[in-house]
Order: sequence, then structure tokens, then C-alpha cells
Amino acid sequence: MNPINEVHVQEPGLAVVDVTAADAATALALQAALAAQWATATADCVTRDPGQPGVRLRCYLDMRQPLGS
Repeated sequence: MNPINEVHVQEPGLAVVDVTAADAATALALQAALAAQWATATADCVTRDPGQPGVRLRCYLDMRQPLGS
């Protein structure tokens, strides 16, 4: 994965989440669960690194909002 951009973690409450899962459905389901709770910049697809198990996905969270809003 690419290095984390400083702007994505420039203040408390912002987070970068790197997910590794067995398959795309699992990774995207986890992303959807995070997006249901917090403002999330979601990924449209997962990546697969040759020679590495599973798939990877990166999403960006803004946890400064109250849960469930």
C-alpha cells in the first residue's frame, strides 16, 4: 500500500484503516460496518498483492462525530 498521507491524520479523531482479509466480500463488509458508524471515505475495490495471501483495502475515518449520527 502507498504511504499514509499526513493530511489524513492531521488531527485527533481522523484515522486510516488498512484491512487485510481473505476475500473482497469480507473486506468490503468491514468497510461498510465502519461507514455505518463514522464518516468514511470508502474504497471502491480491494487490491491483491502478488505472492501475498488475501486482499487489502484502505479507508479513511472521521471519528469526531457522535456514534450513530
